[in-house]
Amino acid sequence: MAGIPAVSCKQVSKVWNPDGASPLLALDELSFEVARGEFVVLLGPSGCGKSTLLYMIAGLESTTSGTIESDMLPVTGPSSDRGMIFQEASLFPWLTLADNVTFGLGLRGMSPELRRDVASKILKKVGLGDMLDKRPEELSGGMRQRVAVARALAMQPMVLMMDEPFAALDVQTRAKMQDFLLQIWRDSGASIILVTHSIEEAISLADRIVVFTSRPGRVKKDIRIDLERPRNPRDPAYRRLEEELSDLLADEVDRAFADQQRSEAGNQSA
Repeated sequence: MAGIPAVSCKQVSKVWNPDGASPLLALDELSFEVARGEFVVLLGPSGCGKSTLLYMIAGLESTTSGTIESDMLPVTGPSSDRGMIFQEASLFPWLTLADNVTFGLGLRGMSPELRRDVASKILKKVGLGDMLDKRPEELSGGMRQRVAVARALAMQPMVLMMDEPFAALDVQTRAKMQDFLLQIWRDSGASIILVTHSIEEAISLADRIVVFTSRPGRVKKDIRIDLERPRNPRDPAYRRLEEELSDLLADEVDRAFADQQRSEAGNQSA
C-alpha cells in the first residue's frame, strides 16, 4: 500500500459551458500524484483552475476528460475518504459545535452518546475541548475554521482538501492556524492538498508545491521542499525558493492579465 498514491490525476481537462457559445477551457491535460501522508500545495494565479481541480478530486465536479483516482479507485462522487474544507467554515449556525463536528457521523447512524464522545476528543485536538455546547456565532473566525477542520477529521479521511482556508484571517491568526494545521497533519497521517495564493504559506507548509500556469491550468513546475520544519524565512534556501516562486508566478500573472485585456477588447469590438 505504501507505493499506492493517495490521489492520481491523469491528463485531466475541464471545460466550462462545453456546449455553449463560449466554452472555457479551465484545465488542460493536467497530471500529478499525491503520495500517502504528503502535504501538497497548489499555487498559481487567480482563475488558473486550482480550486476547480480540488472540487473534482473531492467529487463535487466532474472532469471533461482524463481520470482522477483516489486509492486507485476512480473518483465518481463525494466520499468520506476525501474531506473538504472551504474558504468559509460553512458551519450550521443552529447546531452546537459538537453536533457540527459529528454531523456526518450522525448520517452514518452513530448514536448521540458515541458522537458526543468523538466530538469531545476531536475538539480537544483542535484546542476547543471546553466548547462542545457553544454555537458558531460565539466563535472567532480562526476558531470556526478549527471546528471545520475537526468536522472533516471526524470522518477520518485519507485525503483532506483545503481551498484557501485561512485567506480571511488576520496575519497573526493565520500564522497560528498554519502551525495548528501542521500538527493536525502529523497526528492524522492524512494527505493534504491545499490551495493558496500565498507564496509564504506554500513554503511554510508544503512537502511539494505544484505551480500552475495561467488559464488553462497546467503544471508549470513541481517543486519538492527539503527544508526542515519549522521553516525560517531568513534561511538563504527559503529566500531562494521564495524568489524562484515569485518569478514563476509573475510570468503567469502577466500572461493572465494580458489574456483578460484581449478578451475585454474583443467583447468591446463585438
